[in-house]
Parts: sequence; structure tokens; C-alpha cells
Amino acid sequence: MNALLAGLTVLVIGDSHMVTRDYLITHLHDDLLAQGAQVDTFGMCGANAGDWVYPTTVSCGKAERIGKAGPQINRAPGSPTYQIDAVIDRVHPNLVVIEMGDTMAGYGQASFPQGWIYQQVHALTGRIAAHNVPCVWVGPPWGSEGSSYHKTFARVKEMSEFLATAVAPCRFIDSTQFSKQGEWPTIDGQHLTASGYKAWGADIAAALDKIAPELAPKP
Repeated sequence: MNALLAGLTVLVIGDSHMVTRDYLITHLHDDLLAQGAQVDTFGMCGANAGDWVYPTTVSCGKAERIGKAGPQINRAPGSPTYQIDAVIDRVHPNLVVIEMGDTMAGYGQASFPQGWIYQQVHALTGRIAAHNVPCVWVGPPWGSEGSSYHKTFARVKEMSEFLATAVAPCRFIDSTQFSKQGEWPTIDGQHLTASGYKAWGADIAAALDKIAPELAPKP
């Protein structure tokens, strides 16, 4: 157990990778609990970063998991989005972990929507910074090519490299460094199998553990 992580209240937010049992809402959450952190996880299927800032509705469900309780999953379309200000005020985190990338990478589009992504990212990181809470942004994994999501390794690489330059003041965790292209199988090109989510969650937790000394709450 890392004593620094054990002292943190961690808020984890993300996209559809957080909205099904045995996804990150199970594995990453459990890994951080095992390191002694207090963990609250919130996910919204299909959500872009700006959807956490500007009120709208979710397209394919949302989920939350508070502490040691199990995930509460709401698959109803049209539910109101979580708002980051309200969630931070509810949780009072020492650290915010944002898992997001697939929903904004423009898979299937000829051009990479760099300007729009930048606006989305900074809308969210700006709100978190306003609360004076340190943050870490987790980029997308490789996934698989040739699916209905039109995900390609080239676009995942482009997205990851751009996020690395765009998420400040958050730190960036590059998920493409955790596996080889296609190493983690998917069920649909974008969402991993349970074993993939277990591996991804463990790798994110280990990366957070390494940078924990820099993320400890300031006295």
C-alpha cells in the first residue's frame, strides 16, 4: 500500500469505459481502494469533456460507484449529465482522475478535430483547476481496428500525443504505453474484454502510484 495514495480521496470520471460492470468502474476503482484511497467513480457513456461542464443529457447511460459499494448503472438515455462542479463539491477530492479520449478523437473523420478537442479539454480542466484540485488525465488504449467505431491505431496515437500537450495543468498518462497495438482484445473495437479492463486498470493504478508523491495534497 502506498501511504500517499492511502491519504487521498480520489474522484475518477470517465466515458463509456466506466459505465459497465467489469470495466474500469470495477477494476481501476478496486485497485485504488486496495492502495488505501477513498474512491468515488462517475462515468457517462458517449460523453465529451465539455459534457461535464455544460448541462446536457447522456446518450447511452451513466454510472457511479461510491467507496466500497458496487456500481450503480443507469442505462436510461436522456438522463441529465453529471456536472463536475457539483461532483467535486459532493466528493471533496484531493485528486481527480479523468479517463477520456475515445469520444473526442473523431474516429471515422478524415481530419483530426484538434481545435475542438482543445476547447473540450480546457473547459473541463479549467473547472477542476478552479477548485484547486490536482488532476491526472488518462488517454485511450489502442483498441482494435476495423470496427463500427472506425478506431485506428494511427488516430489513437495522434490523440494520445495531442492530449499529452493539451491537458495541463493535469498530468497525462499515456495508455498506449501499457500494451502493444491489438494486444488487448475488444468486444467491439473500442471496449475491451474484462481481462483487458483488469490489465488497463492495474496499469493506470501503478502509474498513479509512481507519480503520487507529486500529487499529494498540499499542507
